[in-house]
Amino acid sequence: MEAGERSVVGESATVVLVVCVGGGVVVGWLVRLLAHWFVTLPWAPFQGPARLLNSFPEPWVTLGLVAAGGVAGVLLALTALHEAITVAVSDTQVTITTRDETQVVERDELTLAFKEGKQLVLLGRHGREIAREETDLSPKRLSRAFTGHGYGWAAEDPHAGDYRLWVPDASGLPEGSNAVFAAREQALKAGKKDDIRELRKELSRFGVFVRDKDKRQYWRMP
Repeated sequence: MEAGERSVVGESATVVLVVCVGGGVVVGWLVRLLAHWFVTLPWAPFQGPARLLNSFPEPWVTLGLVAAGGVAGVLLALTALHEAITVAVSDTQVTITTRDETQVVERDELTLAFKEGKQLVLLGRHGREIAREETDLSPKRLSRAFTGHGYGWAAEDPHAGDYRLWVPDASGLPEGSNAVFAAREQALKAGKKDDIRELRKELSRFGVFVRDKDKRQYWRMP
């Protein structure tokens, strides 16, 4: 690999679009088949909508459902691409772009990277967590990008045994962090991804690093 060259790991927009639009088209076609089948089964649900769909002439009803499925697929693809992250690795820095945010980690800040479940994690000196972002990018592609530029890559979290389950008013935490944990617990239960992410950042300012499992929070400090 030539000096100055970057390795960019991200989702292919074409693949995402094809998969989502193709899936939407198939769903639209299946809806038409199910509507035709349901009207033959007196006990089946959605009899009213099924009869309504069958009252429209062909091929227009099928074409309309397929087109609607395709449009829904496009919208899903755009959402997926907006949520996806792109990781650019060079000899001097790592850049993570997600949503409308970009985080740059300089080489001398980064000591190790690894994939934990669906999250890419970057660690700095003394085990400090620099970044933790959700991604479906494969560990193999990420590992190749990082090691290709001389960065450390681990198969698993070297600090996995240091995490403790958070409980209300847990001892050993910095003053004020329990309140952040409590707010984050509510965000986890509600599935508010943006709040979960922002409150993780807030905890990192206290020097507390958190990982989630089954909507429970586990924490460690460097």
